[in-house]
Amino acid sequence: MGADLAIKNLHVNVEGQEILKGLNFEMNRGQVHAIMGPNGSGKSTLANTLMGHPAYEVTAGEIWFKGENLVGLTADARARLGLFLAFQYPSSIPGVSVANFLRTAINARHEQADGGDNGNGQPRGISMRDFRKLLKEKMAMLQMDPSFARRYLNEGFSGGEKKRMEILQMALLQPEIAILDETDSGLDIDALRIVSEGVNELMSPNLGVLVITHYQRILNYISPEYVHILLGGRIVMTGGPELALQLEERGYDWVKEAVNK
Repeated sequence: MGADLAIKNLHVNVEGQEILKGLNFEMNRGQVHAIMGPNGSGKSTLANTLMGHPAYEVTAGEIWFKGENLVGLTADARARLGLFLAFQYPSSIPGVSVANFLRTAINARHEQADGGDNGNGQPRGISMRDFRKLLKEKMAMLQMDPSFARRYLNEGFSGGEKKRMEILQMALLQPEIAILDETDSGLDIDALRIVSEGVNELMSPNLGVLVITHYQRILNYISPEYVHILLGGRIVMTGGPELALQLEERGYDWVKEAVNK
């Protein structure tokens, strides 16, 4: 049986320039993988391509998830299958409250899988009572004030609040593979610890986490089983947690020399 997520010979163009150049990668639910690389190596391109961002053109290769090739599927179809992306720079949406956004997202995530309706021909969704209970529980886990639920999504939020908001979405949507795209960027130590503890709280045999990062520090809190180095649009080296420590001490030049880049 193959991996839950398998990327094979992936080539991706952005605005006519090839960024990913034959990337191969596999992971399963229940695992934590980290992908590290210098700026411009293709880390965020990989994250956005996995989630189906239309600006990222797959010119060759396959992305297999739960037995289905994702290439060509829309972002919402991928989300319903169980993929999730926590953004590096979450957007603000004035006029849309956190609570309304999250309840709508939960219903959209599960409507296809559920297939039922409420008797009026409309998809059956989570009840308001159940939603409020779930939201309160997950916000407490992330040390978020309950008043956040009434605020507009990310409007006036600090960097740490925006990242906690991303992990709150992850907690409520219950994905099977979660991609954290440089979630640590812009966070102070306290915010990084709270966000990381939230991710660790959600870990289970049904959830795989892919941490994409430039720095080792988030890996002090979210411990990966595998660390992969992305250079020049390919994964060029794989190891255990000690590989991240080597990068912290020595930078990326030794990796470039080792792979003749």
